[in-house]
Amino acid sequence: MMVTDPVSDLIVRLKNGSDAKKKSILVIYSRFVENIAHALKKAGYISSVIKDGKKNDKSLELGIVYIGGEPRIHEVQRISKSSRRIYQKHGDIRMYRSGFGNTIFSTPKGVLTDVEARKQKVGGEVLFRIW
Repeated sequence: MMVTDPVSDLIVRLKNGSDAKKKSILVIYSRFVENIAHALKKAGYISSVIKDGKKNDKSLELGIVYIGGEPRIHEVQRISKSSRRIYQKHGDIRMYRSGFGNTIFSTPKGVLTDVEARKQKVGGEVLFRIW
């Protein structure tokens, strides 16, 4: 299966999986998607990242976190798209939803959350917001 925008595919699968109360979801593998998954794991939205398959048929299994039966992921909003890229300098990065949400960035130092990007004083492309 070919996907033109793997980040949007990841976002939709995360949202649909959490709404359907799934324990885990499968997404098409790419190193970029794997880096995003590890950033989401550090932020506490995903419990596990497991790589499956061989060569051209790789996928990632992502465990979704639930707190008291409710999914940790309530909403995911795509910011930068293939048709319109959005960038932020490190000085312009602010807390999202008073610290209850996260913004995920693609930076020269890898995929980072807003908290990590502020600490490392690095800006980049704003991929999406999650809360």
